[in-house]
Amino acid sequence: MTQTGVAPLPADFFPADCPVQSVPVLGSRKWAWKIIRCLEDGPRRFSELRVPLSGITAKVLAESLRSMEQDGVVARTEYAENPPRVEYALTSLGRTLLGPMDAVCEWSRENLGALLEARLEYERQGH
Repeated sequence: MTQTGVAPLPADFFPADCPVQSVPVLGSRKWAWKIIRCLEDGPRRFSELRVPLSGITAKVLAESLRSMEQDGVVARTEYAENPPRVEYALTSLGRTLLGPMDAVCEWSRENLGALLEARLEYERQGH
């Protein structure tokens, strides 16, 4: 037992069959969730994505889309037109993230006030 009265955490606490750290879409990519939301209703062109994602640079958007394409979450389709046209869309794998994202959004709506109040209280205590 530890000082807290709970058993110590084992070195293999995170099971090998739960590779949460290798699923970058779940949080380590700042813009991924917003890009997924932008693509929820169908394919979009790069310039269309820049409108709601006004805080992102073209370089970072391109890198994010390329990374999400590499993960199999986004598909990039080039059309042989003049001028050339490229669209981005969620893959079937990418669409599976919408349900978990909805759950996180719902949790946020229900708990954001309490979370912000906890932060204020922490600051009031001088931490």
